[in-house]
Amino acid sequence: MKYFVLLAGPGEMQAWNDLSPDEQQAGMEQHHAFAQACEAHPSVEIVAGEALDESAATTLRTRGGAFSVTDGPFAEAAEQIGGFYVLEAPDLDTVIELCRILPAYDIDIRPVLDLG
Repeated sequence: MKYFVLLAGPGEMQAWNDLSPDEQQAGMEQHHAFAQACEAHPSVEIVAGEALDESAATTLRTRGGAFSVTDGPFAEAAEQIGGFYVLEAPDLDTVIELCRILPAYDIDIRPVLDLG
């Protein structure tokens, strides 16, 4: 099953741009450890993963049939989204276990629906 792992907020961390270079390096080392742990797990694969620009977003809304485009980030929590992973994993418990390796973000995990 696929799981979407949203790095939704800094959690106990400061915002990335507020971290010192050494603190950023330590955070990157945790991401590398996460990738290595996923690779070492026989039934887990990182399908996708990217860091996102916290300062830029485009918000699309439809209200009353009218479509609007707004430069943001203005959608709820958009300014806090720092990145994501898509994992192929056997179950939620495995994903939770692996996510403990990542920096102390607020993390939202959602199953990806198979609509095919």
